[in-house]
Amino acid sequence: MNDLPEEDRGGHDWKGLKEVDRAIAENRLTAYTWKKTWADPWGRAVMITVFTLLTAYVVFVVVNDLIL
Repeated sequence: MNDLPEEDRGGHDWKGLKEVDRAIAENRLTAYTWKKTWADPWGRAVMITVFTLLTAYVVFVVVNDLIL
């Protein structure tokens, strides 16, 4: 409908949204989210903490089940 490039239409160049749109189109939104979270220092700390707690819980359940 509008054949003009986005810059000529008065729009903004939303690089982050283009990347998300491309990720959705290629059905790789989960991988995109994980990579963006890992790149953020706070996100990385939260991921490491959550995975550590989940691993500790699984080890606890397995050890507790073997003892009883």
